[in-house]
Amino acid sequence: MITNNQNVAKEEQAGQEMARVNSDQEKGAPRTLEVVEFDLAGSRYAIDINLVREIVEMVPITPIPRAPHYITGVINLRGEITNIVNLTMHLHLPDQPVTENQKIIVFTAETVKGNNVGIVVDSVSSVTTVTPSQIKSSVSSDEGRRGKYVKAIISFAGDESSEQHDGLVIWLDILKLFKDIESKQSPAA
Repeated sequence: MITNNQNVAKEEQAGQEMARVNSDQEKGAPRTLEVVEFDLAGSRYAIDINLVREIVEMVPITPIPRAPHYITGVINLRGEITNIVNLTMHLHLPDQPVTENQKIIVFTAETVKGNNVGIVVDSVSSVTTVTPSQIKSSVSSDEGRRGKYVKAIISFAGDESSEQHDGLVIWLDILKLFKDIESKQSPAA
């Protein structure tokens, strides 16, 4: 069950993101941000575009014996070994087989402490500009850790400016996910 402290923390985090967007506006920057929208296990998600290095077609993933359960395997991306993180496991979604129609989102080295890391998604729908009014700061989530990596909800309901959107998109806090993975790898002090 999510406690009030967890809800407050999520609201504060979304509020900080809104403050950053508003601060950018005061500096003359547009009052928007861009996200990459993708589908996974029947739901629509988004991540910050500035964290994404590239989106590539599915290539064979090589499993690694005795790898941590959150690593699906590795790929060879133009001569670079890239770890593939199992996003469905972290979001507590049903595990699904990898298919040739899926895509791999590869993150910038700065996002993952200099490593080459990607995630498998069912499809990538678009790069979308989001306004502060579309970001809903209060996030209620299921019991347990299911909502741990939800930054906010983006609402496109009633948005006539875009034909491709209708409804809600779950904005993931991918930096928090990678921080948690890193802490699992660190030896206990």
